[in-house]
Amino acid sequence: MEKEQHLHGAVSWEEQRNRLGQYYTLLWDDPDGAGQGDVEIIFQYQQGGSASLVKQMTKIFPSSASKGVAEFAVIGDAYFKGGKVLTWKATLRRGKREIASRQSYLWQ
Repeated sequence: MEKEQHLHGAVSWEEQRNRLGQYYTLLWDDPDGAGQGDVEIIFQYQQGGSASLVKQMTKIFPSSASKGVAEFAVIGDAYFKGGKVLTWKATLRRGKREIASRQSYLWQ
């Protein structure tokens, strides 16, 4: 069903191609930290076509947020030129403090 959700509304082949790739949805929850600084979700990844280059995407939530959903997508030209995501790491920070981190098995 997720594939259909991401492709919903894409009529032409070009529109569908631009939505093909890999999607990552990160759910976070930090009820004790609300009001103690903005929340930053950092998604770092390496693709097959870009050798050891580490790419990064960031989402920021207001300090009043205690939980949320951050979606990251490597799609379209970024996916077709860079290749599949081989390894990734996601980090949750509130202010300057790191709250949590998760990574794929191959991350170094």
